[in-house]
Amino acid sequence: MPEPVQPAPDNTARNAAPPRSTLLAAWLRDLVIALSLVAFIIVFLYTPVKVEGTSMMPSLADQEHIFINKFIYRIEPIHRGDIIVFRYPLDPSKSFIKRVVGVAGDHIRINDGRVYLNQQLVAEDYVPKAYEDDRSYPELVVPPDSYFVLGDHRSLSNDSRDFGPVPSNFIFGKAVFGYWPMQKVGRLR
Repeated sequence: MPEPVQPAPDNTARNAAPPRSTLLAAWLRDLVIALSLVAFIIVFLYTPVKVEGTSMMPSLADQEHIFINKFIYRIEPIHRGDIIVFRYPLDPSKSFIKRVVGVAGDHIRINDGRVYLNQQLVAEDYVPKAYEDDRSYPELVVPPDSYFVLGDHRSLSNDSRDFGPVPSNFIFGKAVFGYWPMQKVGRLR
């Protein structure tokens, strides 16, 4: 005798699309998580800024958009060659961006535009001939917790030659990545 055939289970409830309210709640949850993550990154790690001025040309152009890392100097020291963003020592309501040339204890001297670090001429491949100047600066020992900074466009830069070394508590980030204009996208050096 043939076995009776069992009717197929009713899977319509399992295969039905979830209600719209469930999809909307999941989408909103994902959006809140993504926005929270972006807010955390912007508040604590990276901040987008726009360069205003030409003192860092050709490395950074006027109106170029970059990210600064606000957290990096909590875990590693500032190095010579870093491009930093800091509050202008003569007016802390303004921020400046320059390259670190000397750290605490360094002897800095500039003769006819040539930078000497601890009695050695510094090779500055990031300063093209057209942006050099012939200003001199007497020897200075960079004080503790301070940095000697210069703009890459030496003839147009207001920097440590004008306002002295920058105290470390004025520094709030390292310029790390350019994102606009598109032809300048990439890591900053």
